[in-house]
Amino acid sequence: MHDHSAEELRLPYATVDELRAAVLEAQADKALLTARHANAVREAVFRLDQGSLRVAERSPPGAAERWTVHGWIQQAINLFFGIAQSEIFAAGDLRFFDKIPPKTQLGEFRVIPPGVVRYGAHVEKGAVIMPGYVNIGARVGAGSMVDTWATVGSCAQVGRGVHLSGGVGLGGVLEPPGARPVIIEDGAFIGSRCIVVEGVLVEEEAVLGAGVTLTASTPILDVTGVEEKMTKGHIPARSVVIPGMRPRRFPAGEYLTPCALIIGTRTQSTDRKTSLNSALRDFGVSV
Repeated sequence: MHDHSAEELRLPYATVDELRAAVLEAQADKALLTARHANAVREAVFRLDQGSLRVAERSPPGAAERWTVHGWIQQAINLFFGIAQSEIFAAGDLRFFDKIPPKTQLGEFRVIPPGVVRYGAHVEKGAVIMPGYVNIGARVGAGSMVDTWATVGSCAQVGRGVHLSGGVGLGGVLEPPGARPVIIEDGAFIGSRCIVVEGVLVEEEAVLGAGVTLTASTPILDVTGVEEKMTKGHIPARSVVIPGMRPRRFPAGEYLTPCALIIGTRTQSTDRKTSLNSALRDFGVSV
């Protein structure tokens, strides 16, 4: 049996390139998940938890894609599930049985009972987590609000100054590696009971009215001009969006299917420093 040296186990000092290489080697051959490679997986998740790594980050100016996704980190999370052991965790009188514990290093952000932030997620200073849920690999920016019963799925990226209203559901993604997670950029407002899944990107300061559902295949129709313009997969910056329906023909007949309608753009009167309730009323949008 190979004797793992101290040099091989020096992972607290490993570079990101070293971690990436070890994770990719373990992904290719699970038999390597002992000692150094297992520690590399643990170290990657630890750095996610601390915020020095993140699954996705803004690309430099001029890049083909607005966001860069680090698929090897998604692989590290999947490998972590394989090496972690289920344990009983306690929170007061409550008990949990899971492979991933709740985050215990608290203090820079608020967590209101029974809100849960899972280990491997990072929440920046000044954010507020009401009785909602933030899953492993996710990131919530400074000053953001995750309101009651809102969920931030695995690897979802929530920017700074974002408001996720009550019951919002942001989907998670771990596979395939490199798949873009749901991304909500800085200053966005996501209305009550909205659902954003399948890697949809909501750009800076956009507003989603209550009940908007966005999947990768949801038609997003800009109806502010004389002709509609359709996109899928992303909401442009500062757009104001409401739920809509559009006719679609099937063998059995014509039926209304969901879409999202861009009905305007936030102006100075709908700036994020203004009451969002008032801003939405400018467009007749419910929260």
